[in-house]
Amino acid sequence: VILDLAFILIFKLGVLGASLATVLSQAISGVLCLLFIMVKVPILHITRSEWRPQSKRMTELCTYGVPMGLQYSITAIGSVILQSSVNELGSAAVASVTAGGKVNLFFTCPFDALGGTMATWAGQNIGAGKPERVHRGLLGALLLGGIYSVAACAVLIFFGKNVALLFLDSNETEILSNAQLFLTVNSAAYLLLLCVNVFRFCIQGMGYSLFAVTAGVFEMAARSIVGFGLVPRLGFRAVCFANPLAWLMADLFLVPAYLLCLGRVRRRLARV
Repeated sequence: VILDLAFILIFKLGVLGASLATVLSQAISGVLCLLFIMVKVPILHITRSEWRPQSKRMTELCTYGVPMGLQYSITAIGSVILQSSVNELGSAAVASVTAGGKVNLFFTCPFDALGGTMATWAGQNIGAGKPERVHRGLLGALLLGGIYSVAACAVLIFFGKNVALLFLDSNETEILSNAQLFLTVNSAAYLLLLCVNVFRFCIQGMGYSLFAVTAGVFEMAARSIVGFGLVPRLGFRAVCFANPLAWLMADLFLVPAYLLCLGRVRRRLARV
C-alpha cells in the first residue's frame, strides 16, 4: 500500500509504479521471512548436504505442486471466458465487476487461509497416521468459516455499496447498484466457497491431487456455461451468479471425493 501510494501519487510512475510496488513488496516480504527462519526456526536451517538434488523428493514435490498449479490455471481459464462475455455488456458492466471483484477478493481472503491451513493439517495428520483428526479439523474449519461467512454476508448486503466507494465515485449510480448486486449474490454463496476451499485443500493434503484438479474443471465448466449461454440472454444478472454456480458445481464433486479419499486413507493405514 505504501509503495503504491509513493510510486503512483508522488513519483507519478503510473502502471510501472504499481508493478514496481508489487515486486518490491514481495521481495521485502521474502527477505523478512528468511530472516525470521534464520533467527526463530532452526529446524528449517539448510545444511550443506541438503543442497544435493534428491530426485525422489523432487518427484514428490512435482506430483503435488504441478496439479495444484494446473488447478489454478484451469479455474483462471473459466474466469477469462466469463470476462470476455462481461466485456460485451459494455464499460459499465466491466467497471461493476471490477469494483465488486476487488471487494469480494478482500472479503474471501479468510477462505484462502482456511484452505491452506487444511492442506497442512491433513498432510501432517495423515503422515502421523491419524486420519480421524483430519475429519475433526475439517468440521472445525467449516464451523469457523461458517460463522465468518454469515458475518461477511451481512456486512456486504448492508454496506457493500459503501465499501465499493473505495474504487468508484458516488455519482456512478448504475455501476454502484450493479456492484452491490454482485456483492450480495456472491456473499450469499460464501458457504459454498468455504466448502470448496476446505474440502479441496483437505484432499490435496491427503495426496489426491487429481481430484483437486478435477474440481477446477467443474468450476471452469460452470463459468463457461454462464459466459457463453446465460450472459448474452440475461445480461449482468447472470454474471453475478457465475461464481456461486462454479462453487456449487465444485462442491458437488468435492464432498463425495473427500469422503472417498478419507476412506481410502483409513483403509491403507489400517493395513499398515
